[in-house]
Amino acid sequence: MTVTVKAAAKINLFLDILSRLDDGYHSLFMIMQSLDLYDTVTVKPADSIKIGCSAPEIPTDENNIAFKAARAFLDACEINGGADIYIEKQIPFAAGLAGGSADGAAVIAALNEIYGTGLSLRELCEIGIKVGADVPFCLTGGLKLSQDIGGVLSDLPPLPECYFVLAKPGSSVSTKEAYAQFDKCEKIYHPNCPAMLHAAVHSDFNGMMANARNIFEQFVEVPKRVEIKNIMRKYNAKLAQMSGSGPTIFGIFLNKKYAEICAEELQETVRDVFVCSPSDKALIIEKS
Repeated sequence: MTVTVKAAAKINLFLDILSRLDDGYHSLFMIMQSLDLYDTVTVKPADSIKIGCSAPEIPTDENNIAFKAARAFLDACEINGGADIYIEKQIPFAAGLAGGSADGAAVIAALNEIYGTGLSLRELCEIGIKVGADVPFCLTGGLKLSQDIGGVLSDLPPLPECYFVLAKPGSSVSTKEAYAQFDKCEKIYHPNCPAMLHAAVHSDFNGMMANARNIFEQFVEVPKRVEIKNIMRKYNAKLAQMSGSGPTIFGIFLNKKYAEICAEELQETVRDVFVCSPSDKALIIEKS
């Protein structure tokens, strides 16, 4: 059996780091939305774990999240087998869009089909959280509140019809280094988590836009961030904010034409620009 999975990118409408835990992980409060920007991950059964990728800068050894996800799944299910994995990248690398986590989630879901293990979504997420904080969300998708280290997920009402413009500058940001910077900061302003959650629960779009924040913007430097945001606001973006640990900046638009014109202008100065819509699914699975 061959399983092909389209794995969705995500953006953070809200991201706060509540504290550093004793085990070195961080307690998070995030509201995330999956988008119709996909990597395509093809998985076949094999005797060992092998990774191939269309992007030469992506590692294809045990440092790849997809490799870690395969290993975690096989170990959890006590399967003496492997996976032949090929990743066709569309989501930019090290961009704050959970591209690696999406690939890992795709592998976990695909192996559940290939080996007929019949694990529930909750059980798949329990495997996923061992691989990365965003993997459980990347298994589920939609609009969700994510808490603790990423394993506690709560459904939220969907956003109204809107469009996202993503702009990733040429630089990349290491998530590990971004969290290390947080640990070194002496003064951090924490955004209003209750206000953002209240707005999201009650489908108060304007309230969400007013309270949306990303704590990483306080200490992660991103080239052209101000310029990108200014261009987005020129075309009436309801929000212009960094996603994850960066460096991607996203704008939210209610008018598709404005989103497309904004993207055209951004392409003059930014390498990777995408126009996307919200998705209610993180994974689209096909079997052959």
